[in-house]
Amino acid sequence: MLSHLCVGISDFDRAFNFYSAIAAELGLRLKFCEASRPWAGWMPANAPRPLLVIGAPFDGQVATPGNGQMLALLAASRDAVARTHAAALANGGSCEGPPGLRPEYHADYYGGYFRDPDGNKLCVCCHEPAPA
Repeated sequence: MLSHLCVGISDFDRAFNFYSAIAAELGLRLKFCEASRPWAGWMPANAPRPLLVIGAPFDGQVATPGNGQMLALLAASRDAVARTHAAALANGGSCEGPPGLRPEYHADYYGGYFRDPDGNKLCVCCHEPAPA
């Protein structure tokens, strides 16, 4: 369904460090990195798409977060949600909601919310039941 998601950033090195940390926790691998452009992208370990891309806005304007926009990244487990959320906070992110169940979405929805250093809102979530 999705080819790629692009997140506008204002400081490439800061954003690259932030997104590299959360990508590692989610098992994503770096597909490309061109600091001179500046942009970088990560892909699933077992598929060529979708890509998670960061970069300066193409129009040359300042990157700004959208009101009501959020990227939700899928994690394989609740533990991966917690690790990714912690990595986000340890690398310049800010908490928008700690990892936990969100039964208002569905009984097994486990998610954590944060903002990247540019203020973009992200979620990392798992839809699987807790291990037995």
